[in-house]
Amino acid sequence: MGKPKDRGDAKGHNVEVHDHTEVRANEYDKTDDRPFSINCEWDIKQTQQFSDDGTNTYFWRAHTVTVLIVMLCVLVYVGAFEQPHSDREYNTKRGLIACILVFLLFGVTQTRDGPFKRPHPAFWRLILCLSVVYELSLIFLLFQTVDNARLLLKYLDEDLGTPLPEQSYGEDCRLYTPGHPKGAFHNFLEKCDVFLPSHFFGWWAKALILRDYWLITVISVLFEVLEYSLEHQLPNFSECWWDHWIMDVLVCNGLGAYCGMKTVEYLGNKPYHWRGLWNIPSYSGKLKRMAEQFTPYSWTSYNWKATKSLRRWLAVCGIAAMFLIAELNLFYLKFILWIPPPHFLMQARLALYLGIGAVALNETFRYMDDPTCKRFGQQAWVVSAIVATEVLICVKFGWETLSLPLPLHVAAFWSLFFGIWFVWTVWNFWPSIIGGFRTRREADDKTSDVNSSSERSKQE
Repeated sequence: MGKPKDRGDAKGHNVEVHDHTEVRANEYDKTDDRPFSINCEWDIKQTQQFSDDGTNTYFWRAHTVTVLIVMLCVLVYVGAFEQPHSDREYNTKRGLIACILVFLLFGVTQTRDGPFKRPHPAFWRLILCLSVVYELSLIFLLFQTVDNARLLLKYLDEDLGTPLPEQSYGEDCRLYTPGHPKGAFHNFLEKCDVFLPSHFFGWWAKALILRDYWLITVISVLFEVLEYSLEHQLPNFSECWWDHWIMDVLVCNGLGAYCGMKTVEYLGNKPYHWRGLWNIPSYSGKLKRMAEQFTPYSWTSYNWKATKSLRRWLAVCGIAAMFLIAELNLFYLKFILWIPPPHFLMQARLALYLGIGAVALNETFRYMDDPTCKRFGQQAWVVSAIVATEVLICVKFGWETLSLPLPLHVAAFWSLFFGIWFVWTVWNFWPSIIGGFRTRREADDKTSDVNSSSERSKQE
């Protein structure tokens, strides 16, 4: 991508932007004394007019006609020249893949751009279309029975469709067991598996998405509390106390979140200079510029301001709840549909969630913070639908598991938790709540007065 060479002023004239334009964060303030200053990428249209300097024009065109011609040529070959196959299962799979590919081609060339321009707008349009395909697949599963759903997954991989062995990590919580044939620290070493680096990199990525240290910490702690609360439903939620709070919260989640926030801090302070690829004289500079195509175009600042108003407070609590529900859905889906954790379906879901989550959070913040934004973002809309559909699948297929009653002490804890949350919310936002009631009542009174006046006019 080239530098923004020219932009239009308020009257539509072109204003020159020099080759070494420095793109800084919108409303970036170095005096921000908040811990782990929250800097994030904002909608490019709000910060820097996006344009091409002429060096990479070909790569930034949609190529709608070219894509259409290539697609039709492939379909003509299949329809007119290819020998038909008699294998029904092969034809079904091939036809479904072709339908998905045609939809993805349409989406990549025709849907509107998202908030991010790197590495290419088409990449984020592809992410959006993949999320729609995933949502359609979930809806299809929702209309099946649990046995049919497991059988459909078996068509993707013959190893699926068999019950998973129950695994509990909290049977023996001793850190030191001298004389044990597997070693004195075998309990600790057995829990240092592939989930350790996945936890670390997962929370590093979540820090880049949320970009708020305190919100990340709250989600991390609450998820461990949820594991305590639901271990009577899912056996693998049962872990030792040091596995919950030391290995997960402090080491993996905490260190990953800290590194992620330091990355956010670095990207927020970094100046961004963009030049056209062919304006760079050296080959090493060209290669560096190509590598930088996979870095942010700009890194701008916003603040969630969770306690600014009741609306923002409820929105931020809703974001935290969506994160927690999406995490729980992963464990319930693999338990109900018999999908082992290392399977590529689980890995693909996690990778997709990272992409769609980054865009959805950006769109959600703009919807909350920008008064000119009147429409809920397209990716945020799809993510909300995905999380809700996953919950419905878990409820429909795993009701016997989900309906297991909470232990008394767990139910008491969550009742106290939500009670304190409700009381604090009412106490902190009471003036705005009363003001909202008064405003609505005054509006109703004005409406009734207008209706009464119109009725009297008609009678006269």
